[in-house]
Amino acid sequence: MGNSNKTYIGKQLGLDLFNDKGVFVLPAMTLLNTEHIRLLDQHHIFLDNHDIIEIESEAFFHIAVDDCTTAMEMIFDQIKFTKKVPINELRSEVIPFINKVSEKNDFYGMLSALQSKDDYTYRHNIAVGILSTLLGKWLKMDPEELGMLTIAATLHDIGKIMIPAEILTKPGPLSDEEFELMKRHTTIGYELIRDTVGTDHMQALVALQHHERMDGSGYPFGVLGHRITDYSKIVAVADVFHAMTSDRLYRKASPLYEVLKQMGDSAFGKLDPYICRVFMDKLMQSMIGNEVELTDGRIGRIIMILPHDPIRPLVNIADDFIDLSKERKLGIIKVFPK
Repeated sequence: MGNSNKTYIGKQLGLDLFNDKGVFVLPAMTLLNTEHIRLLDQHHIFLDNHDIIEIESEAFFHIAVDDCTTAMEMIFDQIKFTKKVPINELRSEVIPFINKVSEKNDFYGMLSALQSKDDYTYRHNIAVGILSTLLGKWLKMDPEELGMLTIAATLHDIGKIMIPAEILTKPGPLSDEEFELMKRHTTIGYELIRDTVGTDHMQALVALQHHERMDGSGYPFGVLGHRITDYSKIVAVADVFHAMTSDRLYRKASPLYEVLKQMGDSAFGKLDPYICRVFMDKLMQSMIGNEVELTDGRIGRIIMILPHDPIRPLVNIADDFIDLSKERKLGIIKVFPK
């Protein structure tokens, strides 16, 4: 039994662990992170499969995202105090779980875990980290670039720690003056990441540019698409998608299908059209087999995604096959989980 404890990161302990002197080390049900692995190595405890319990992917998503969100809150607090990003803690406490979650091909299970509870500020960073990592994989990024993207995406909103809480949690629209202040989270985030040893300029640019838009309508500088980095364009898509599908203090989440439709409608101008298209196509592919409700009240099942129009799939109702790309009067109101 060699030392391969690292392979158990993200797995759940099935029993209490003690070292060979009988000292209690970790409780059962712990979801193992890099710190736990280091602790086990120090105590010369080597795990095998009997020590681990298999958990349903949906339960795993909830545990992992909750743990990451708590870790993110602590990281934010630390930055507030030190004005430095604790990059090693981010790499050991958060990134392995984001990678594990994005390996599982269950978009619906994941989405419910990403839904904000009362901790949107922290959970949103984790969600954008996961969604951007998925998107990076779909865009066939190489592992090194993907690793950089995951960290950049998870830190994209880090500048918000310097924005007054009453603005971040205001239950209504921001005044012009408040919005000007809110916009500063991009430049603050850029400076924080730029001044952190072990980060890359591209990661700092994501904090700066994730609200820039292809048509120049974004902020802080209103630059056009050719001046926005690919990393920033990917994070912008993930950021918009999670914000629109989450309950916020001032508005309810929009239905998933409605969000995809809106993203498709505005893609050619605001978000990068190619990245948007890949994202929507993959999400729709993951819905094959899901039941849907159509605008005329009928319930059918998605059986095929059409490459030329991924948002309007082929739907089967009893003996009928409805091609929504041709039946323009009909649309999907709701997608039901599998």
